[in-house]
Amino acid sequence: MQRHYAGTLRKEHVGQTIVLAGWVQKQRDFGELIFVDLRDRTGICQVVADQKLTSDAAVIAAAKELRSEFVVRIEGEVVNRLDERRNAKMATGDVEVVASKIEILNRAETPPFAIDDDTDAAEDLRLKYRYLDLRRPALTANLMLRHKVTFAVRDYMNRHGFLEIETPVLTKSTPEGARDYLVPSRVHPGNFYALPQSPQIFKQLLMVSGLERYFQIARCFRDEDLRRDRQPEFTQVDVEASFIDEEFIYSLIEGLFKEIFPLANIGADPPFPRMKWREAMDRYGIDRPDTRFAMELVDISGPAKSLAFEAFRAAETVRAIVIPGGAALSRKRIDEIVDEAKKLGASGLVWIKFDAQKGSSIKKFLDDAGFDALRSATHASENDLALIVAGKTTTVWDVLGQLRIRIAREQKMIPDNAWHFLWVTDFPLFEWDEESKRYFARHHPFTSPAVADLDKLESDPGSTLARAYDVVLNGLELGGGSIRINRPEVQSRMFRALGITDEEAQSRFGFLIDAFRYGAPPHGGIALGVDRIVMLMARAESLRDVIAFPKTASAQDLMSEAPSTVDEKQLKELGIALR
Repeated sequence: MQRHYAGTLRKEHVGQTIVLAGWVQKQRDFGELIFVDLRDRTGICQVVADQKLTSDAAVIAAAKELRSEFVVRIEGEVVNRLDERRNAKMATGDVEVVASKIEILNRAETPPFAIDDDTDAAEDLRLKYRYLDLRRPALTANLMLRHKVTFAVRDYMNRHGFLEIETPVLTKSTPEGARDYLVPSRVHPGNFYALPQSPQIFKQLLMVSGLERYFQIARCFRDEDLRRDRQPEFTQVDVEASFIDEEFIYSLIEGLFKEIFPLANIGADPPFPRMKWREAMDRYGIDRPDTRFAMELVDISGPAKSLAFEAFRAAETVRAIVIPGGAALSRKRIDEIVDEAKKLGASGLVWIKFDAQKGSSIKKFLDDAGFDALRSATHASENDLALIVAGKTTTVWDVLGQLRIRIAREQKMIPDNAWHFLWVTDFPLFEWDEESKRYFARHHPFTSPAVADLDKLESDPGSTLARAYDVVLNGLELGGGSIRINRPEVQSRMFRALGITDEEAQSRFGFLIDAFRYGAPPHGGIALGVDRIVMLMARAESLRDVIAFPKTASAQDLMSEAPSTVDEKQLKELGIALR
């Protein structure tokens, strides 16, 4: 007899004799009547063992023995529930299965926490027993959603002429950007592979190979500090295409999102708005702005510098955000915000209450004219609160950008079930690192400069724009990419602008530079973060909720206890000695 899935049973199955298999969620024994909630990956249904309806004492005996997480196979007839047993909260709540046979396939010890979405178990405990945690319906549903997303991606990319091609996992280390995970070579002592941070070089080589349209659902690795939306190993939809421009990528990805986001009842209607990087920074202080709410940054340098307040006068820029109704915040909370700003890098934070008392942390520098000028410049209304930061532009952006998000969450200013997609374009090609006194590629060294800025590569790298773009949703970057350099002489100039000598470039990227000499087509692409996309679609709090076996914030797998030590024999074979 064919097995049915528990969560799929409905009224149309009434009268059918079926087989179920799964785990016992709960057993309730009322003497002659035993109820069993049976769970599999599709959901839960109620099974009834009733002495009045069966002459087989073994069925009742087995039902009485059942406990949570026992693995069972049950045969029985689907019937309508009695009115008093109906459960509107369950998808299967109109029907139940009257058991005619119960087979215990495996008994289970009492689990260390309740297998339930409402469990209050600590995350570390759930990660240690991840195979049990994954039985919880919410996590099961997240992984099923992830499958639907990747399946839909493959279908969409195939229909658009892309070939799924695997690239190497053991690659060459190219220390530029995040740290590589290194893998020692046993057969080449003293030499190392690196796990790929991205298939970047190989997908460009596939364009040189003439394959024209490539994609891959790729595993990537970065040895970096972790956050809520970061893991040391992650999955991306990696895309590259030849003979295309930015508009091709925008259209391709918007079409993809239009297909996958409705899987989670989220609309994604092209075309998405576009915003240049400089505008995003000026308005939101961040290059992945959350546009679901206002409270934008305002440049008040003019009126602020006219005040007799030296911190304003000496600053590169003075900017503010205004909290609607924020004058009602307590002095204690405002002092906490000031401390937060300092921790984020500000030398200080000025606040002004636009209320009858005209309270301010710089009240002695404000006469009525100055107060009114700042009120006008910030576009503040009665009972609003302005938070002002002065200093270096990049610092002011960063501090106010982060405060804007934190305060909006605290004040519940962000609307539920609002989904704002956005393209951010025209990024700077380089960013300056004050510590090393050199430029780094903001994206990677294969990103093409804007056509109009090609002459600035060596003479004015700081003002050179890139043909780069990010796609953002609700303040999270879903993916980023660029049109690539395809001419060897331009690639060499890019390396020189980054302070990479011709010899270093040949040593690290020689095979790519050589390939360009044999006719590289114009090409570009993008990489989309699968984990982050599914996290948003699932309305999850963390990437760990949509990854089967994730790492902790300290890059540990609590279940398998990785990373771990290895024995001396393995180290000796690899020619490695620990210090």
